[in-house]
Amino acid sequence: MIINFTVGNYHSFKDKKVLSMEATAIKELNESIIKRDGYKLLPSAVIYGANSSGKSNLLKAIGKFTEIISTSSKLNSTDKLNITPFLLNPHTAQTPSYFEIELLIDKQIYTYGFTADNQKVYEEWLYVKQGKNQKEICLFGRVEEGIGIGDEYSEGAGLEEKVRDNGLFLSTVDSFNGEIAGNIISSINSIAIISGINHESLSTFTNKLCTEATFSLEFQQKVQDFLYSMNVGFSRFEIPKDKKLAEEIKAYTIHHLYNNEGEVIGETRFSMKEHESSGTNKLFDLAALVIGQLDFGYPLIVDELDSKLHPLLTQHIIKLFNNPATNPKGAQLIFATHDTNLLNVKTFRRDQIWFTEKDHSEATDLYSLAEFREPEGNKIRKDRSFEKDYINGRYGAIPYIKD
Repeated sequence: MIINFTVGNYHSFKDKKVLSMEATAIKELNESIIKRDGYKLLPSAVIYGANSSGKSNLLKAIGKFTEIISTSSKLNSTDKLNITPFLLNPHTAQTPSYFEIELLIDKQIYTYGFTADNQKVYEEWLYVKQGKNQKEICLFGRVEEGIGIGDEYSEGAGLEEKVRDNGLFLSTVDSFNGEIAGNIISSINSIAIISGINHESLSTFTNKLCTEATFSLEFQQKVQDFLYSMNVGFSRFEIPKDKKLAEEIKAYTIHHLYNNEGEVIGETRFSMKEHESSGTNKLFDLAALVIGQLDFGYPLIVDELDSKLHPLLTQHIIKLFNNPATNPKGAQLIFATHDTNLLNVKTFRRDQIWFTEKDHSEATDLYSLAEFREPEGNKIRKDRSFEKDYINGRYGAIPYIKD
């Protein structure tokens, strides 16, 4: 599970900013909190902000972080890392970007991060502690001059010279079957990051899990139940056995036929891609990832989750993560949206609501509603109308339209 993610000097993020999934001491919706090994973690977080305020850049930062980790062992020494720093300041434009994640894995708390630019990794570090209140131990630390290995990290010993300038030491240790490194990389690779707008390619994943996996019938029924709960208009779907046809139409949707009295007299089938709404197609595309992440307790990160969906459908997906009954393994949903209908105390705690806003130098600030202070210094109370206050500019993070 993600405890914290920190990014600095990346795209519109000039200074280090932290997205925290750790619950604060506020009292609302305590039943949704996930309690693990002394931590109280949040099952979801929503990010609001004006266009170009940095919402997508935050999610891109998580994506770039996971991409560098997953591809590090495959790069050649001359390959670029394709990192874009904050370019509106001469100093930061020449300075490495900063990425760090704090993860809870099998009762261990790992803090892993690195600084890097387009050409090389400058610093890298890994810490561990046995519990929230335990002492943190440095497993390894990397600077330009070299890599120091802690006494508790024998799996990294002797590998210091095998890492490339543009490669990660953690990935190097993993390639030599380091158990800790492998567990961390596996956990980071389990974070799914997708676009809520460009989602069409995900239909192949849904089709594959419904037809090819050893548990395909069970999984297909879960997808059927997921779509049926959304009341999308058809009774069930069928995936063609011909893979090429399945790619073309996604699936057949089965609808009832009715006589003039409205009685069911049979069935007919349509091409999902051709005849169903864009929202229904999106739900089908996302179904496998939503269900899979919930089944395994993995994080799901979505930019523009609400795109093409009715607010009640978006809210239903959120509830799947916020409800311990449907999320027993502690999956986490992090998403960006403009849907202000979700801004209410029945859906989110104040520490689950985040805002992005640019300052006078066009650098992104990131803050939660729980830590927001009004001009007189007061916190926002839970009985406020979050949606109304946000639209009226009380919390910032809205567009200011010029006359």
